[in-house]
Amino acid sequence: MWKEAVELYVFVRNKIRPLKDAPYKIKAQVEDSIFSCHSNIAEGYSRRSLKENIQFNNIALASLAENYSQIYALTESKDIDKSWFQEYDTKHYCLENKLINFNKSQIQQLKAKSDWKNDYEIHEIINQYEIE
Repeated sequence: MWKEAVELYVFVRNKIRPLKDAPYKIKAQVEDSIFSCHSNIAEGYSRRSLKENIQFNNIALASLAENYSQIYALTESKDIDKSWFQEYDTKHYCLENKLINFNKSQIQQLKAKSDWKNDYEIHEIINQYEIE
């Protein structure tokens, strides 16, 4: 999902930056909202906690919704062509549904009283503090 979110950012950025008629502030807001999506997915994952990962994925979903609204408005104002919007809509829908389904599965894990599977160890800390 993270990689798809990065790819969606690049897709949007490549369309938004060259727009001549859209004000800089609007283009910056559009770019910021889509950039926030992959950033929140990564931050949630790095927390190594189901509850925090769910929360950050929810923030990523909110950023996706914000971006969709912005792109839709730019399409309606004819700053963005409908054919590009259709491709964006497909990519957005796919990522949105993956995030929603991933969150649903994590909520089920949480309800089952499961916790984050911490499958990596920081060997330097383990060795330094003689942790077994």
